[in-house]
Amino acid sequence: MSDMTVPRPRPGLIARLKARLSARPEPAKRVQFDRPLLPWLFLAPQLAVIFVFFYWPSAQAISSSFYIEDPFGFGSTFVGLDNYRDALGSSEYRRIAGFTAVFTVLVTGLSLGLGLLLAVKADQVIRGRSSYRTALISVYAIAPPVAGLMGMMLFDQHIGPFVKLASWFGWDMKVGLNYYDTAFAMILVSVWKQVPYNFIFFLSGLQSIPQSVREAAVIDCRNGARRFFTAILPLLAPTGFFLLIINITYALFDTFAVIDVMVKDKPANNPFTLVYKVYLDGFRGNDIGGSSAQSVILMLIVLVLTLVQFRWLERRVHYG
Repeated sequence: MSDMTVPRPRPGLIARLKARLSARPEPAKRVQFDRPLLPWLFLAPQLAVIFVFFYWPSAQAISSSFYIEDPFGFGSTFVGLDNYRDALGSSEYRRIAGFTAVFTVLVTGLSLGLGLLLAVKADQVIRGRSSYRTALISVYAIAPPVAGLMGMMLFDQHIGPFVKLASWFGWDMKVGLNYYDTAFAMILVSVWKQVPYNFIFFLSGLQSIPQSVREAAVIDCRNGARRFFTAILPLLAPTGFFLLIINITYALFDTFAVIDVMVKDKPANNPFTLVYKVYLDGFRGNDIGGSSAQSVILMLIVLVLTLVQFRWLERRVHYG
């Protein structure tokens, strides 16, 4: 049997391969525009939307907060900071602000916790994964007013299944009549509406963790709960920080439709948040100046909360 000779690669080919492997990737080229006004032309539609729907109404609210306006639109009287003093000095406003704080903490905490729990469980599902995820995400497609209407039906005194379930445990639930029962229903419906949003982002964050990191975590720590809190959860910190801001904003503003449907045409002793009080005083009470002052106060509260989160919490978030 004749000896088989193995062809040797040419020296020039080896040199070219080494040069390619050692070469650094070229930096991404920046997009250059021939005309300096062209980028602003592309940004103009978005800037117009921001100006019309955010900056202009905000300026109008700040301006109106210093006046007492005639409900029929015949004139206005400058009162300075009296609208702010009346709002902050009112015991009713402070009571509603306290409920808003409790409502925001519970809705944010429960929404984030349940969304993370469901995402972890969905990440471990092997069979029926698509059906399981679709069932959890589908709730996000429901509009907030529809979610409030569904919640009102679930807690109805005559046909509500949750009322019947509570009666088995001796709980005479009266949503719309009892302050705490109504608050419980509002929180539950608001959390149910927001959980799918958190679930989507947490699941995406879990799927972005490399498999090698998970295998190394399994080797280092056999305890599943401890492994999750020491290895997996820190990698989800950027996602959690983003969702924390979104959920606080949701609890303060986007729950308006849920609250409006559930407490509309009900007795006046029902709980509601600050954003709903702005609506009641401005559109039902025709107190434009007072409601504008309340909206400015609420805007400042959200601004301070956001700044505190970025200054204090973001330092503890590590972006890998």
